[in-house]
Amino acid sequence: MASSASRYEVIVVGMGPAGASTAYELQKRGVSVLGLEKYTHPREKVCGGALSARIVRILDPDFLSVVEEEVYGFRFTYGLDESYFVESSRPLAYMVMRSGFDAWLVQKAKHAGVEIHEREPVINVMAEAEGIRVITSQRQYVGQVVVGADGAKGVVTQHLFQTRPTRMVPALESEVQCDTPELGLKLNNGQSPTYAVISLNAAKKGYGWIFPKHHGLSVGVGEFVRGECRPKRSFHQFSQEEPVLQGLHVPAPLGHPIPVFQWSRIRKQRHGWLVKGRALLVGDAGHLVDPLLGEGIYYAIRSGQIAAEHITRFLREPHHPLTMYEGAVLAEFGKEFLIASRLNRIIYGVPRSWHRWIGRTFPHAYQQVLHRYCQLLQGRETYQSLWARIIRKLTTPCFQR
Repeated sequence: MASSASRYEVIVVGMGPAGASTAYELQKRGVSVLGLEKYTHPREKVCGGALSARIVRILDPDFLSVVEEEVYGFRFTYGLDESYFVESSRPLAYMVMRSGFDAWLVQKAKHAGVEIHEREPVINVMAEAEGIRVITSQRQYVGQVVVGADGAKGVVTQHLFQTRPTRMVPALESEVQCDTPELGLKLNNGQSPTYAVISLNAAKKGYGWIFPKHHGLSVGVGEFVRGECRPKRSFHQFSQEEPVLQGLHVPAPLGHPIPVFQWSRIRKQRHGWLVKGRALLVGDAGHLVDPLLGEGIYYAIRSGQIAAEHITRFLREPHHPLTMYEGAVLAEFGKEFLIASRLNRIIYGVPRSWHRWIGRTFPHAYQQVLHRYCQLLQGRETYQSLWARIIRKLTTPCFQR
Protein backbone atom coordinates (compact mmCIF):
# COMPACT_ATOMS: atom_id res chain seq x y z
CA MET A 1 0.00 0.00 0.00
CA ALA A 2 2.75 2.42 0.97
CA SER A 3 4.72 1.87 -2.25
CA SER A 4 1.69 2.73 -4.43
CA ALA A 5 1.26 6.15 -2.87
CA SER A 6 2.60 9.26 -4.62
CA ARG A 7 4.75 11.39 -2.34
CA TYR A 8 4.91 15.16 -1.92
CA GLU A 9 6.49 17.46 0.60
CA VAL A 10 3.13 19.11 1.32
CA ILE A 11 -0.46 18.11 0.55
CA VAL A 12 -3.10 20.84 0.83
CA VAL A 13 -6.66 19.60 1.30
CA GLY A 14 -9.16 22.18 0.03
CA MET A 15 -8.43 24.90 -2.52
CA GLY A 16 -10.44 27.84 -1.25
CA PRO A 17 -8.66 31.12 -0.39
CA ALA A 18 -6.69 29.58 2.51
CA GLY A 19 -5.62 26.44 0.66
CA ALA A 20 -4.81 28.16 -2.64
CA SER A 21 -2.79 30.85 -0.84
CA THR A 22 -0.85 28.26 1.17
CA ALA A 23 -0.07 26.20 -1.93
CA TYR A 24 0.94 29.27 -3.94
CA GLU A 25 3.31 30.56 -1.27
CA LEU A 26 4.87 27.11 -0.74
CA GLN A 27 5.47 26.60 -4.46
CA LYS A 28 7.18 29.99 -4.68
CA ARG A 29 9.53 28.77 -1.96
CA GLY A 30 10.46 25.65 -3.94
CA VAL A 31 8.33 23.15 -2.01
CA SER A 32 6.61 20.33 -3.92
CA VAL A 33 2.87 20.75 -3.36
CA LEU A 34 -0.24 18.78 -4.21
CA GLY A 35 -3.59 20.55 -3.90
CA LEU A 36 -6.74 18.44 -3.59
CA GLU A 37 -10.22 19.84 -4.22
CA LYS A 38 -13.53 17.96 -4.29
CA TYR A 39 -15.16 20.47 -6.66
CA THR A 40 -14.13 22.16 -9.90
CA HIS A 41 -13.33 25.87 -10.04
CA PRO A 42 -15.06 28.14 -10.62
CA ARG A 43 -17.59 26.82 -8.11
CA GLU A 44 -20.41 28.58 -6.33
CA LYS A 45 -19.87 29.57 -2.70
CA VAL A 46 -22.41 31.11 -0.34
CA CYS A 47 -20.62 34.18 1.00
CA GLY A 48 -21.02 37.95 1.18
CA GLY A 49 -17.76 38.30 -0.72
CA ALA A 50 -16.55 41.46 1.03
CA LEU A 51 -12.79 41.97 1.20
CA SER A 52 -11.65 44.64 3.65
CA ALA A 53 -9.49 47.20 1.86
CA ARG A 54 -6.40 46.16 3.83
CA ILE A 55 -6.34 43.07 1.59
CA VAL A 56 -4.16 45.12 -0.78
CA ARG A 57 -1.30 44.63 1.69
CA ILE A 58 -1.20 40.86 1.24
CA LEU A 59 -2.48 40.24 -2.30
CA ASP A 60 -0.90 40.87 -5.68
CA PRO A 61 -2.54 43.92 -7.27
CA ASP A 62 -4.00 41.90 -10.16
CA PHE A 63 -6.75 40.69 -7.77
CA LEU A 64 -8.56 43.86 -8.86
CA SER A 65 -9.38 42.04 -12.11
CA VAL A 66 -12.01 39.98 -10.25
CA VAL A 67 -13.42 42.79 -8.09
CA GLU A 68 -17.11 43.45 -8.78
CA GLU A 69 -17.36 46.78 -6.97
CA GLU A 70 -15.13 49.08 -4.94
CA VAL A 71 -16.98 50.41 -1.91
CA TYR A 72 -16.21 53.97 -0.78
CA GLY A 73 -18.92 54.34 1.84
CA PHE A 74 -21.16 52.58 4.33
CA ARG A 75 -24.65 53.37 5.47
CA PHE A 76 -24.96 52.24 9.09
CA THR A 77 -28.52 51.75 10.34
CA TYR A 78 -28.85 51.62 14.12
CA GLY A 79 -32.29 52.99 14.94
CA LEU A 80 -35.85 52.94 13.69
CA ASP A 81 -35.04 55.61 11.11
CA GLU A 82 -31.51 56.55 12.15
CA SER A 83 -28.79 56.02 9.59
CA TYR A 84 -25.30 57.40 9.41
CA PHE A 85 -23.16 57.60 6.28
CA VAL A 86 -19.40 57.16 6.39
CA GLU A 87 -17.51 58.00 3.23
CA SER A 88 -13.85 57.83 2.22
CA SER A 89 -11.79 59.01 -0.73
CA ARG A 90 -10.11 55.59 -0.71
CA PRO A 91 -11.81 52.18 -0.99
CA LEU A 92 -13.14 50.75 2.26
CA ALA A 93 -13.89 47.32 0.83
CA TYR A 94 -13.74 45.31 -2.38
CA MET A 95 -16.71 43.19 -3.39
CA VAL A 96 -16.16 39.89 -5.19
CA MET A 97 -18.16 36.86 -6.22
CA ARG A 98 -16.51 33.91 -4.54
CA SER A 99 -16.68 31.79 -7.68
CA GLY A 100 -14.48 34.23 -9.59
CA PHE A 101 -12.21 35.20 -6.70
CA ASP A 102 -11.45 31.63 -5.63
CA ALA A 103 -10.84 30.58 -9.23
CA TRP A 104 -8.38 33.46 -9.59
CA LEU A 105 -6.42 32.27 -6.55
CA VAL A 106 -6.39 28.69 -7.85
CA GLN A 107 -5.13 29.84 -11.26
CA LYS A 108 -2.30 31.76 -9.60
CA ALA A 109 -1.32 28.60 -7.73
CA LYS A 110 -1.41 26.57 -10.95
CA HIS A 111 0.67 29.13 -12.83
CA ALA A 112 3.24 29.00 -10.01
CA GLY A 113 3.54 25.24 -10.60
CA VAL A 114 1.24 23.73 -7.97
CA GLU A 115 -0.19 20.35 -8.98
CA ILE A 116 -3.94 20.58 -8.36
CA HIS A 117 -6.39 17.68 -8.61
CA GLU A 118 -10.00 18.79 -8.81
CA ARG A 119 -13.02 16.52 -8.45
CA GLU A 120 -10.96 14.35 -6.12
CA PRO A 121 -12.55 14.41 -2.65
CA VAL A 122 -10.45 13.29 0.31
CA ILE A 123 -11.95 10.36 2.20
CA ASN A 124 -9.46 9.82 5.00
CA VAL A 125 -6.17 11.10 6.43
CA MET A 126 -3.93 9.06 8.72
CA ALA A 127 -0.81 10.05 10.62
CA GLU A 128 2.22 7.83 10.01
CA ALA A 129 5.79 7.81 11.29
CA GLU A 130 7.27 10.10 8.62
CA GLY A 131 4.24 11.87 7.27
CA ILE A 132 0.51 11.72 6.70
CA ARG A 133 -1.31 9.41 4.32
CA VAL A 134 -4.15 10.99 2.37
CA ILE A 135 -6.75 8.71 0.80
CA THR A 136 -8.98 10.15 -1.90
CA SER A 137 -11.75 8.73 -4.04
CA GLN A 138 -9.13 7.87 -6.67
CA ARG A 139 -5.81 7.00 -5.02
CA GLN A 140 -3.44 7.52 -2.09
CA TYR A 141 -0.76 10.09 -1.37
CA VAL A 142 1.78 10.65 1.39
CA GLY A 143 2.91 14.09 2.42
CA GLN A 144 5.56 15.13 4.90
CA VAL A 145 3.06 17.79 5.98
CA VAL A 146 -0.68 18.05 5.40
CA VAL A 147 -2.58 21.36 5.47
CA GLY A 148 -6.27 21.29 6.35
CA ALA A 149 -7.99 24.02 4.34
CA ASP A 150 -11.28 22.21 3.82
CA GLY A 151 -13.43 24.08 6.32
CA ALA A 152 -14.28 23.83 10.00
CA LYS A 153 -15.89 20.42 9.57
CA GLY A 154 -13.54 19.13 6.89
CA VAL A 155 -11.91 15.72 6.67
CA VAL A 156 -8.58 16.85 8.15
CA THR A 157 -10.28 18.29 11.22
CA GLN A 158 -12.53 15.25 11.65
CA HIS A 159 -9.70 12.71 11.50
CA LEU A 160 -6.71 14.51 13.04
CA PHE A 161 -8.26 17.19 15.30
CA GLN A 162 -11.19 15.21 16.74
CA THR A 163 -11.24 16.95 20.12
CA ARG A 164 -11.23 20.42 18.60
CA PRO A 165 -14.31 22.41 19.70
CA THR A 166 -16.36 24.06 17.01
CA ARG A 167 -18.77 26.95 17.14
CA MET A 168 -20.60 28.07 14.04
CA VAL A 169 -22.40 31.40 13.83
CA PRO A 170 -25.71 30.98 11.97
CA ALA A 171 -25.93 33.20 8.90
CA LEU A 172 -28.10 33.35 5.79
CA GLU A 173 -27.17 34.79 2.40
CA SER A 174 -29.04 35.55 -0.81
CA GLU A 175 -28.00 36.99 -4.18
CA VAL A 176 -30.40 39.53 -5.68
CA GLN A 177 -30.07 39.87 -9.44
CA CYS A 178 -30.87 43.38 -10.66
CA ASP A 179 -29.48 45.60 -13.40
CA THR A 180 -31.77 48.62 -13.09
CA PRO A 181 -30.06 52.04 -12.90
CA GLU A 182 -32.35 53.01 -10.01
CA LEU A 183 -30.72 50.37 -7.80
CA GLY A 184 -27.47 52.33 -7.56
CA LEU A 185 -29.27 55.52 -6.59
CA LYS A 186 -31.30 53.72 -3.89
CA LEU A 187 -28.21 52.12 -2.41
CA ASN A 188 -26.04 55.23 -2.63
CA ASN A 189 -28.63 57.69 -1.34
CA GLY A 190 -28.55 59.40 -4.73
CA GLN A 191 -24.82 60.09 -4.47
CA SER A 192 -21.96 59.01 -6.70
CA PRO A 193 -19.76 56.75 -4.48
CA THR A 194 -20.69 53.09 -4.15
CA TYR A 195 -22.13 52.31 -0.72
CA ALA A 196 -22.72 49.14 1.26
CA VAL A 197 -25.28 48.82 4.06
CA ILE A 198 -24.65 47.53 7.59
CA SER A 199 -27.82 47.22 9.68
CA LEU A 200 -27.84 46.62 13.41
CA ASN A 201 -31.63 46.49 13.18
CA ALA A 202 -31.62 43.39 11.00
CA ALA A 203 -30.74 40.84 13.70
CA LYS A 204 -31.38 40.62 17.42
CA LYS A 205 -27.82 39.49 18.21
CA GLY A 206 -25.91 40.38 15.08
CA TYR A 207 -26.22 42.46 11.94
CA GLY A 208 -27.47 42.46 8.38
CA TRP A 209 -25.63 43.51 5.26
CA ILE A 210 -26.24 44.57 1.69
CA PHE A 211 -23.16 44.44 -0.53
CA PRO A 212 -23.24 45.80 -4.11
CA LYS A 213 -22.12 43.53 -6.92
CA HIS A 214 -21.87 44.08 -10.66
CA HIS A 215 -25.29 42.61 -11.43
CA GLY A 216 -27.10 42.97 -8.14
CA LEU A 217 -26.71 42.67 -4.38
CA SER A 218 -25.52 40.20 -1.78
CA VAL A 219 -27.99 40.29 1.12
CA GLY A 220 -27.38 38.51 4.39
CA VAL A 221 -27.96 38.30 8.13
CA GLY A 222 -25.73 36.81 10.84
CA GLU A 223 -26.52 36.12 14.51
CA PHE A 224 -23.30 36.34 16.52
CA VAL A 225 -24.45 35.71 20.11
CA ARG A 226 -25.96 32.48 21.38
CA GLY A 227 -29.53 32.36 22.60
CA GLU A 228 -32.81 33.22 20.92
CA CYS A 229 -31.20 33.45 17.49
CA ARG A 230 -33.68 33.17 14.65
CA PRO A 231 -31.80 34.00 11.47
CA LYS A 232 -34.65 32.95 9.15
CA ARG A 233 -37.06 35.35 10.82
CA SER A 234 -34.41 38.09 10.92
CA PHE A 235 -33.61 37.65 7.23
CA HIS A 236 -37.27 37.73 6.23
CA GLN A 237 -37.91 40.88 8.25
CA PHE A 238 -34.76 42.57 6.92
CA SER A 239 -35.62 41.78 3.30
CA GLN A 240 -39.17 43.09 3.81
CA GLU A 241 -38.35 46.30 5.68
CA GLU A 242 -35.03 47.52 4.26
CA PRO A 243 -35.81 50.42 1.85
CA VAL A 244 -33.09 49.42 -0.63
CA LEU A 245 -34.77 46.04 -1.15
CA GLN A 246 -38.27 47.36 -1.68
CA GLY A 247 -39.69 46.20 -5.01
CA LEU A 248 -36.88 43.67 -5.58
CA HIS A 249 -37.22 39.90 -5.68
CA VAL A 250 -35.05 38.49 -2.89
CA PRO A 251 -34.55 34.74 -3.46
CA ALA A 252 -34.76 32.34 -0.52
CA PRO A 253 -31.45 32.50 1.37
CA LEU A 254 -28.94 29.71 1.76
CA GLY A 255 -27.22 28.75 4.99
CA HIS A 256 -23.81 30.29 5.57
CA PRO A 257 -22.42 29.06 8.93
CA ILE A 258 -19.41 31.11 10.05
CA PRO A 259 -16.70 29.40 12.18
CA VAL A 260 -15.73 32.36 14.35
CA PHE A 261 -12.65 32.42 16.54
CA GLN A 262 -13.20 31.46 20.19
CA TRP A 263 -10.63 32.95 22.54
CA SER A 264 -11.97 31.10 25.59
CA ARG A 265 -11.50 27.75 23.87
CA ILE A 266 -7.95 28.57 22.86
CA ARG A 267 -7.09 29.64 26.39
CA LYS A 268 -8.29 26.28 27.72
CA GLN A 269 -6.66 24.18 25.00
CA ARG A 270 -3.43 26.23 24.91
CA HIS A 271 -1.63 23.96 22.41
CA GLY A 272 -2.65 21.80 19.47
CA TRP A 273 -5.52 23.97 18.23
CA LEU A 274 -3.81 24.58 14.88
CA VAL A 275 -1.02 21.98 14.77
CA LYS A 276 -1.12 18.24 15.49
CA GLY A 277 2.06 16.39 14.58
CA ARG A 278 2.61 17.04 10.88
CA ALA A 279 -0.85 18.46 10.22
CA LEU A 280 -1.94 22.06 10.52
CA LEU A 281 -5.08 24.09 9.88
CA VAL A 282 -5.54 27.37 8.03
CA GLY A 283 -8.45 29.72 7.43
CA ASP A 284 -11.94 28.53 8.31
CA ALA A 285 -10.59 25.10 9.23
CA GLY A 286 -8.68 26.79 12.06
CA HIS A 287 -11.64 29.04 13.00
CA LEU A 288 -9.55 32.06 12.02
CA VAL A 289 -12.58 34.28 11.49
CA ASP A 290 -13.15 37.71 13.04
CA PRO A 291 -15.61 37.16 15.94
CA LEU A 292 -17.12 40.64 15.57
CA LEU A 293 -17.61 41.04 11.83
CA GLY A 294 -17.42 37.46 10.61
CA GLU A 295 -14.70 38.42 8.13
CA GLY A 296 -12.76 35.33 7.10
CA ILE A 297 -11.15 35.85 3.69
CA TYR A 298 -8.40 38.20 4.89
CA TYR A 299 -7.41 35.80 7.70
CA ALA A 300 -7.66 32.79 5.39
CA ILE A 301 -5.13 34.27 2.99
CA ARG A 302 -2.86 35.64 5.69
CA SER A 303 -2.85 32.39 7.69
CA GLY A 304 -1.92 30.54 4.48
CA GLN A 305 1.04 32.86 4.00
CA ILE A 306 2.17 32.37 7.61
CA ALA A 307 1.73 28.61 7.30
CA ALA A 308 3.84 28.48 4.13
CA GLU A 309 6.70 30.28 5.87
CA HIS A 310 6.81 27.91 8.82
CA ILE A 311 6.23 24.74 6.80
CA THR A 312 9.15 25.65 4.55
CA ARG A 313 11.38 26.26 7.55
CA PHE A 314 10.23 22.99 9.13
CA LEU A 315 11.17 21.10 5.95
CA ARG A 316 14.49 22.88 5.40
CA GLU A 317 15.71 23.58 8.94
CA PRO A 318 16.12 20.53 11.22
CA HIS A 319 15.34 22.36 14.46
CA HIS A 320 12.38 24.51 13.42
CA PRO A 321 9.19 23.05 14.98
CA LEU A 322 5.94 23.20 13.04
CA THR A 323 4.26 24.48 16.18
CA MET A 324 5.93 27.84 15.56
CA TYR A 325 3.10 28.45 13.09
CA GLU A 326 0.61 28.30 15.95
CA GLY A 327 2.55 30.90 17.91
CA ALA A 328 2.94 33.17 14.88
CA VAL A 329 -0.82 33.15 14.21
CA LEU A 330 -1.59 33.89 17.83
CA ALA A 331 0.95 36.72 17.87
CA GLU A 332 -0.56 38.36 14.77
CA PHE A 333 -4.27 37.68 15.32
CA GLY A 334 -4.64 36.81 19.01
CA LYS A 335 -5.00 40.24 20.64
CA GLU A 336 -7.06 41.50 17.72
CA PHE A 337 -9.52 38.61 18.08
CA LEU A 338 -9.59 39.04 21.86
CA ILE A 339 -10.68 42.67 21.54
CA ALA A 340 -13.13 41.76 18.78
CA SER A 341 -14.69 39.20 21.13
CA ARG A 342 -15.14 41.88 23.80
CA LEU A 343 -16.73 44.23 21.30
CA ASN A 344 -18.97 41.38 20.14
CA ARG A 345 -20.43 41.00 23.62
CA ILE A 346 -20.98 44.76 23.92
CA ILE A 347 -22.39 45.52 20.48
CA TYR A 348 -24.53 42.43 19.96
CA GLY A 349 -25.25 41.67 23.60
CA VAL A 350 -27.18 44.84 24.40
CA PRO A 351 -30.76 45.44 23.23
CA ARG A 352 -31.19 47.24 19.91
CA SER A 353 -32.90 50.09 21.79
CA TRP A 354 -29.60 50.88 23.49
CA HIS A 355 -28.00 51.64 20.16
CA ARG A 356 -30.85 53.98 19.31
CA TRP A 357 -30.52 55.73 22.67
CA ILE A 358 -26.73 56.07 22.50
CA GLY A 359 -26.86 57.22 18.89
CA ARG A 360 -29.37 59.93 19.76
CA THR A 361 -27.85 60.97 23.08
CA PHE A 362 -24.17 60.86 22.11
CA PRO A 363 -24.22 61.16 18.31
CA HIS A 364 -20.67 62.49 18.01
CA ALA A 365 -19.10 59.67 20.04
CA TYR A 366 -21.23 56.99 18.36
CA GLN A 367 -20.41 58.23 14.87
CA GLN A 368 -16.72 58.49 15.69
CA VAL A 369 -16.72 54.76 16.47
CA LEU A 370 -18.29 54.09 13.06
CA HIS A 371 -15.58 56.16 11.39
CA ARG A 372 -12.91 54.17 13.24
CA TYR A 373 -14.52 50.93 12.08
CA CYS A 374 -14.09 52.04 8.48
CA GLN A 375 -10.45 52.92 9.15
CA LEU A 376 -10.03 49.43 10.57
CA LEU A 377 -11.16 48.00 7.21
CA GLN A 378 -8.48 50.08 5.50
CA GLY A 379 -5.79 48.93 7.92
CA ARG A 380 -5.38 52.44 9.36
CA GLU A 381 -6.84 51.30 12.69
CA THR A 382 -6.68 48.06 14.70
CA TYR A 383 -9.05 46.56 17.23
CA GLN A 384 -6.48 47.26 19.92
CA SER A 385 -6.20 50.96 19.07
CA LEU A 386 -9.97 51.21 18.67
CA TRP A 387 -10.48 49.63 22.10
CA ALA A 388 -8.01 52.07 23.65
CA ARG A 389 -9.93 54.99 22.16
CA ILE A 390 -13.21 53.64 23.52
CA ILE A 391 -11.74 53.25 27.00
CA ARG A 392 -10.43 56.82 26.90
CA LYS A 393 -13.88 58.05 25.84
CA LEU A 394 -15.59 56.14 28.63
CA THR A 395 -13.23 57.56 31.25
CA THR A 396 -13.65 61.13 30.01
CA PRO A 397 -15.78 63.09 32.55
CA CYS A 398 -18.22 64.30 29.90
CA PHE A 399 -18.95 63.02 26.42
CA GLN A 400 -19.03 65.47 23.57
CA ARG A 401 -22.61 65.51 22.35
